Amino acid sequence: MASCGMHCLKIQHISVTIGENVLLRDINMHAHCGELTAVIGRNGAGKSTLLKAILGEITHAGKVEFSGHDGVPVKRLRIGYVPQSLSVDSGTPATVYDMLVSFTSSYPVFLPRRPKTVRMLREHLASFNAAPLLNKKLGQLSGGELQRVLLAAATLPKPDLLLLDEPVSGVDHAGLQLFYRILGNLKETCDMAIVLVSHDLDFVRRYADHVLLLDRGVQTLGTPNQVFASETFRRAFPAE
Repeated sequence: MASCGMHCLKIQHISVTIGENVLLRDINMHAHCGELTAVIGRNGAGKSTLLKAILGEITHAGKVEFSGHDGVPVKRLRIGYVPQSLSVDSGTPATVYDMLVSFTSSYPVFLPRRPKTVRMLREHLASFNAAPLLNKKLGQLSGGELQRVLLAAATLPKPDLLLLDEPVSGVDHAGLQLFYRILGNLKETCDMAIVLVSHDLDFVRRYADHVLLLDRGVQTLGTPNQVFASETFRRAFPAE
């Protein structure tokens, strides 16, 4: 599905200050439906803080607005979120099925499973190469498996906006490539805006539609070619 052509996510003059520390300063950014916007920057640049501001988890100045195809702001914005990591005790008895049902339904997980729900979840997980994991305990998942399950959970139901905060940190190479293939398919087939915080500059260069180089404020914003060719990028990543 092609980009809707609208500026879906509008971040306007977002600033975050804690005490005397300015964590973000006057951030402005648009993210389109059907496109991947990558946020890059050195450690401490404010990347995760920006996602928290979008999520409303941190007090901030400015406005975050999401507009639909008609340009009218969406009143109930559906956001999917995949964190950098999720700590799961290896002994937890909860399964992938238990987690997904608890996220998407008020039906108690301890009651007999409904075939229609099982079928729906298995079909949804299949899009993330994770259908065989439905009955697996969360504590037994590998890093790559857990991140694919979290991505599946974040897109059930389909969100307007998908936020990914370094979602493949600690995942092995095979799991990394699989996750990125799935993410690319989501971008091509689902009408949602995707914002990804990433340190994987090779992936950003190859697959992002737009890149925001952040260092508390916006340093450079544009296409990957524009940002990676900029002097601000060379100062932020001199070894690249």
